[in-house]
Amino acid sequence: MATLSSVVWPPIVVRSGEATLTIRQATQQDVPMLERWDRDPEVIACVTDDPTSPQAFIDAVWCEEIAANSDVTCYYIAELDRRPIGGIQVIDPHLEPTHYWGEIEPNLRAIDIWIGDDRDRNAGHGRAMMEAVIDRCFAEPAIAAIVIDPLTSNTEAHRFYRRLGFQVVGRRMFGDDDCLVHRLERADWREGN
Repeated sequence: MATLSSVVWPPIVVRSGEATLTIRQATQQDVPMLERWDRDPEVIACVTDDPTSPQAFIDAVWCEEIAANSDVTCYYIAELDRRPIGGIQVIDPHLEPTHYWGEIEPNLRAIDIWIGDDRDRNAGHGRAMMEAVIDRCFAEPAIAAIVIDPLTSNTEAHRFYRRLGFQVVGRRMFGDDDCLVHRLERADWREGN
């Protein structure tokens, strides 16, 4: 039986090295920045296998995406000492209205993460962001696991997620995107952290 627990949270604040990492809900004021990140070639390469795509999230109209934040899908901005560095989307894949994940069991969370600017990549910020969001997801006792869907071609992401404890479930097509679904069980997160 599904348990409805919201994916809308108050800000998460953690230490990341010498800095403070804050993960807060995205607002309309973030739209220009999200649009800029959406056109970044490295973000595009991580989200779609289409090398001609002008943006990563091809159907995203960011003002509408942010306005649609709800108990089952919510965008967040990660800030390092108040400077935005990345975006995160957390969804309830069983209940969210687009049914992106199709038929999927209840009591899961799905996470998308991206680092917006090149200067912030490969600096440990993604790991800090993921750890904070995973901790928050599993703070809800009913949440059994977290699923993610990096592109099959994004082998760097596969290594990143495996270091966090995610296990490969298998390949799956999401629209035109060939993805390698990973899953992190609650027990595996507790054991590793």
